[in-house]
Amino acid sequence: METIEQSEGLSLNCMELQAYQPNRYPFLMIDHVDQVIPGRSARGYKNLTMNEWYFPVHFPDGPNMPGALQLEALAQMLTVAITTLPGLKGKVTHALQHTVRYRKEVVPGKKFEIETEVLSWRRGICKGRGVARVDGEIACEADMMITIPEILEQFLPPRKAGA
Repeated sequence: METIEQSEGLSLNCMELQAYQPNRYPFLMIDHVDQVIPGRSARGYKNLTMNEWYFPVHFPDGPNMPGALQLEALAQMLTVAITTLPGLKGKVTHALQHTVRYRKEVVPGKKFEIETEVLSWRRGICKGRGVARVDGEIACEADMMITIPEILEQFLPPRKAGA
């Protein structure tokens, strides 16, 4: 069984983080995890270049990162904070509920810095908060709930036949 030092945290490059995050290109919205403290927090970034698949179409005369993908980056970083807990490596997560506020356009050539915090983790449900910054200014922030269905299903009542 793997163990990750809780006090110092862990850094994950673009290849290593894929063991804890099920998304892959073009939907992996994280390039690097600077620090993860399993079950508590994760922070890292996505470098945005004009080569990102969404910039040419969103929008040709004023490219910016779609809000849904900004939220996805926050949710993916929160996922890393949970899946680095012992026994959860590689587990798939699903979104349950997100409340997001967008503050600033995110354009090519910037570093999208992401910080997430686990507020609670019980029965396969994670409540967390995330903030993303560009040039030190808040670009978006979200309150999120994600789940690991494999764990959550253990706590749900049994389904009736034919339902």
